[in-house]
Amino acid sequence: MYIVAIAWIYVALMMGVAEATNTNGTVLGGIVTFILYGILPTSIIIYIMDSPRRKRVRMAREHEAIELTKLQNGNEIQANTPKPSADPDTKL
Repeated sequence: MYIVAIAWIYVALMMGVAEATNTNGTVLGGIVTFILYGILPTSIIIYIMDSPRRKRVRMAREHEAIELTKLQNGNEIQANTPKPSADPDTKL
């Protein structure tokens, strides 16, 4: 995935250089070309393609938090239950 992004950034950079060095072009035009044709679309595509990984990480964190809560609640329940008496005739 990243090799395609790097290649596109390189192509956009060369387009910007060609714009800046052209007799009718300007350096500002080259910079705008590089940002609008290279950086902006590439960052959007990488953000979209990275969404499944971000979702997996978020779900793993939520699952971990739920398990931790269950573990803590289980320890509280065990701590609140009375211990059985050794003498069967005594009340708890």
